Amino acid sequence: MIKHYLCALMVLLSLCSVVETAFSQTDIEGQWSGEISVPGQSLGIEVNFMSEDDGLIGEISIPVQGLVDRELIELALEDATISFRIPDIPGDPSFVGELAESGDLISGTFTQAGNSLPFELRRGNPAQLARAALEGFDTVIEKALTDFNLPGFAIAIVAGGEVVYAKGFGFRDIKNELPMTPNTLFAIGSTTKAMTATVLGIFVDEGKLDWDDPLRDYLPNFTLSDPLIAVRVTTRDILSHRTGLPRHDLVWYNNNKSTREELIARFAHLELTEDLRARFQYNNMMFMTAGYLAGQLNGTSWEQAVRDKLFEPLGMTRSNFSVLDSQNDSDYSLPYRENEKYEIELIPFRNIDVIGPAGSVNSSVNEMSRWLLMNLGGGRSGDLQIINESILNEIQSPQMTTGATPGDPNVSPGTYGLGWSLDTYRGHLRVSHGGGIDGFSTSVMLFPDDDIGIVSFDNRAGGIGGTINQTAVDLLLDLKPEDHLGKALQNRKRQQAIAGEARERAGKQKIDGTQPSHELKDYAGDYFNPGYGSLAVGLNGSDLTLTFNGIVAPLEHWHYDVFSGAETDGDPTFKNVRFLFNSNLDGLIASIEARLDQAANPILFRKQPASELFDPEYLQQFVGEYAIPGVPQKVRVQLSGNELIVTIPGQPPIYLEPDLTGRFVLKQARAVSLGFEFDDDGKVSKAVLYQPGAVIDVERVAE
Repeated sequence: MIKHYLCALMVLLSLCSVVETAFSQTDIEGQWSGEISVPGQSLGIEVNFMSEDDGLIGEISIPVQGLVDRELIELALEDATISFRIPDIPGDPSFVGELAESGDLISGTFTQAGNSLPFELRRGNPAQLARAALEGFDTVIEKALTDFNLPGFAIAIVAGGEVVYAKGFGFRDIKNELPMTPNTLFAIGSTTKAMTATVLGIFVDEGKLDWDDPLRDYLPNFTLSDPLIAVRVTTRDILSHRTGLPRHDLVWYNNNKSTREELIARFAHLELTEDLRARFQYNNMMFMTAGYLAGQLNGTSWEQAVRDKLFEPLGMTRSNFSVLDSQNDSDYSLPYRENEKYEIELIPFRNIDVIGPAGSVNSSVNEMSRWLLMNLGGGRSGDLQIINESILNEIQSPQMTTGATPGDPNVSPGTYGLGWSLDTYRGHLRVSHGGGIDGFSTSVMLFPDDDIGIVSFDNRAGGIGGTINQTAVDLLLDLKPEDHLGKALQNRKRQQAIAGEARERAGKQKIDGTQPSHELKDYAGDYFNPGYGSLAVGLNGSDLTLTFNGIVAPLEHWHYDVFSGAETDGDPTFKNVRFLFNSNLDGLIASIEARLDQAANPILFRKQPASELFDPEYLQQFVGEYAIPGVPQKVRVQLSGNELIVTIPGQPPIYLEPDLTGRFVLKQARAVSLGFEFDDDGKVSKAVLYQPGAVIDVERVAE
């Protein structure tokens, strides 16, 4: 809206008051930076005044408008009043302002086509002003580390096309007292998403992709549980979290066995909770799909596509795609957490390679500053145009409302672009994203109209980076300071005060005096869901354990046939997750269900028959002829692959499916099953036909 407003209305400034002090043209020579207060936000401007033999000349730049070094006309300085016009702009924009007695501030109003708006200019280029504004900021961060119990923190700030601040604080390794530096590698989490979107934007620029073509045009096997939605999903949809699929994060979390292609195939079995484009639902797996698409378009992997299109052109030579690679570097941070006693403890790295395009990049604030500068520089890095500016603007423009109500009156309701969150902060456009994965928290903020970018990392997943960033922004924009950190600290103390009581009250949901309906050994077994994969329940002495995606968690009896997950080896994934075991008509434990996604219905895992019932070598012993009493034809049991088939002369074949009872269900008549019995020598002696109201022996015929 602001861009269109100023394309139609370039700004005219008129001086509100005049002072008696007289200035010469040498008093205003040099670079000046500031903003025009457009309704709803501020518009950054830069003016350069120079002296020549025949008088004062000047140039103006308004980066967000694409106006660069436009020559000023009718430039005049009289006493403390300076005035000038911008030529060839509709509405005759004219500036008239007053130079403060200090000589470092010009302020006034501007008028264009009958519209008047206030403005300010401060002496110095944006980078110089930013450095001056950040003097003493080290002490703010050092205090925050103490207040919020953070092991370490790193931050980089860019302004005016330069890195103006880049520092590390605290430790990247507490035990060995290794300091955090601007070069320390962190897991940047979901701030990776904007990189994936940008790579796809480059393919749009190259004509290899259209944002709004059906995704199936590029990935023919893409599907969802609703095929009518699947055929309409576009690349724009998967990058703006509006496909109707909720998070379902436990499908990929700690999953180090499945490929991205295999996980995409599981979408057909995952519940959709909204219609296409009906609601914003954050989804990491759709960004994984976007990355898979980028790899296909590049003829490589997603990792190589990012390396080719972003990292190499930007000189991000140490940035990588796996915490395994980071640990081979000489300067990387360890991950920590705060336990229930608020003590800092080391935790294992979490490998999230499979979901990489949504969050697996590792980088330093020094290298990330190059990413910030490119995003603020219209897609350019030095002399290299990384991505077309118009496409970058589309990536950073609203695509979907999030529906979230801001808790801060200084912040507008948020929208989502393509891998970026968008809102305004105190009238200034903010393009941002957070990231978090075990032991790491990231915050990236861009203020495009003000040419400011900030990236910060901490290694406790404290989530305080965004608050520190916003504190810096107030200084950089010369806004009335808000006590962001003080408010966050008060909130932290309130949460700590109620945490213990909240844990105690959670236990009141339990119904005392109940027992499981079966012996614990009956709950053990392998369970399966086609969307989430395999889940195993084991019996360890007198305790049950759950294993899912390599995470092993104790199961503690809660009440009836409900068990509660507990923390194990520092992994809280299943802590306080309730698992309900269900029985079937045979009285056997047949399934387990749990609410693994808060937006979806409980996920049901069905218990699997014994693995030997799928083993051809084991099944071979059942092959042969059997005689049903009163039936002249012989029944023949045959083996096809790992499946038993019953054939009766004159009838179509009957396929057998293993059952939890150890028998085989007739697929064409599922209320009927066939079991086998063994003699004293361990050989199959007969089959037994089970059907409602009858059990019939079927003797084996000697070969």
